[in-house]
Amino acid sequence: MYETNHSLVTEFVLLGLSSSKELQPFLFVIFLLLYTGILLGNFLIILTVTSDAHLHTPMYFLLANLSFTDMCLASLTNPKMISDLLLEHKTISFEGCLAQIFFLHLFGGGEMVLLVSMAYDRYVAICKPLHYMTIMSRRVCIMLVVIEWCIGLIHTLSQLAFTVNLPFCGPNQVDSFFCDLPLVTKLACIDTYVVSLVVVANSGFLSMGSFVLLVISYTVILITVRKRSSASMAKARSTLTAHIMVVTLFFGPCIFIYAWPFSSNSADKVLAVFYAVFTPILNPVIYTLRNKEVKAAMSKLKSTYLKPSQVSVVLRNILFLGIN
Repeated sequence: MYETNHSLVTEFVLLGLSSSKELQPFLFVIFLLLYTGILLGNFLIILTVTSDAHLHTPMYFLLANLSFTDMCLASLTNPKMISDLLLEHKTISFEGCLAQIFFLHLFGGGEMVLLVSMAYDRYVAICKPLHYMTIMSRRVCIMLVVIEWCIGLIHTLSQLAFTVNLPFCGPNQVDSFFCDLPLVTKLACIDTYVVSLVVVANSGFLSMGSFVLLVISYTVILITVRKRSSASMAKARSTLTAHIMVVTLFFGPCIFIYAWPFSSNSADKVLAVFYAVFTPILNPVIYTLRNKEVKAAMSKLKSTYLKPSQVSVVLRNILFLGIN
């Protein structure tokens, strides 16, 4: 093992999304709006689930945790990417790069496990409805969330264990808008073929393993739903469709980046933008637009906190202050 003090590199240069100075202001506005939408959309889901007693169920408890994880995952890369679009030199410190890698794999690995937990919740609800509340008790839900963070922590520590002590003494340009582990390990001063193979195998095993479990669980659920024709199954199909869309949007880019050996840097950058920006903002849209209970709870929340009388009072006070 090499000690970290052998590294001469104190910072990395992020090449960002585009080198075009004319395009960067436009990208700044677009991604600033998208990041604002990520925060507002996912926070609205968390607020809706916590404030409405009808949504205090295992499915919505896991959904609120998914929104929280999406907010954390997006906040790791988006603020830095947005601010760098206005800067000439896009740099990040060596320690900041390692911290970004650590939390990226913590939240990313945790979200994969959380999506598997949500699939298990749907399996129990559809295939064993009479025993649902017994199996998916409050204790089990909390355990599933704890397992999410534990596996995410084990995953990210095992990743960094092979890279934190690598010596960096030469090139320091990362062809991305954030510190991604496969790109950073290539910059080390030694042959990192074995290290890169272990890193890709680690992430690939988690992403592919989680994806296979999801495919199996959703296949079983779809077979079960197909055998039933009652009106109550319409809700199950709608919820299941939303879950499948989220899984496809999240795991698709991850598998191509970490488990597909023929991807290029340009393709990886596009896919990284997709799961770092578009997936966190699409999750709340998918779950709210396809879920009548969430939309009803949001309408109730709106009527509670945005009453016409309260709005008129605020507008009258603003007008009064403007006149004086």
